[in-house]
Amino acid sequence: MRIFIHILFLCISLSLQAQSRWKVVSSAITFSIKNAGLNVSGKLSGFQSELNFYPEHLASSTIVASVEANSINTGIDLRDKHLKKEEYFDVTKYPKIEMSSVSFEKLAEGYFKGKFKLTIKKTSKEITIPFYYTESGNTAQLKGTFTLNRRDFEVGGSSWTMSDPVTISILVNASN
Repeated sequence: MRIFIHILFLCISLSLQAQSRWKVVSSAITFSIKNAGLNVSGKLSGFQSELNFYPEHLASSTIVASVEANSINTGIDLRDKHLKKEEYFDVTKYPKIEMSSVSFEKLAEGYFKGKFKLTIKKTSKEITIPFYYTESGNTAQLKGTFTLNRRDFEVGGSSWTMSDPVTISILVNASN
């Protein structure tokens, strides 16, 4: 009986380790901020991720992701060049915006909250991102929206025309 229990425990452990990691097949990282009273939106690309999210095993789930800071695109080249400079994203010195999970919590069926360490430029802060997760066969989707203060990450200085809060939306489609 003891041998059976050990074999069962080993099989369960191996099956958890053998779960395949999700591979990102598409993503959309978008943002919106008020500038001079108008909503300015944009996107970032070059998304890369190690996505090991398992709703039934949150304690062992991890998400590590990055996006290319140089990919910022607001649709206006002059503004994009300005945003890539030292005062904003300083893309030469800090080419990536990085995020790694700290913990996850289930809020309701399909709804979760993740705590992440977000690093923009030289500043790292823990943020909370509520997100929706769906899985169907060999595909999964994560979708979340959150707000952060750009000045907490030293992105741009004090401004009379540009707001401090930035709304960020993340959509990730994955398969295994």
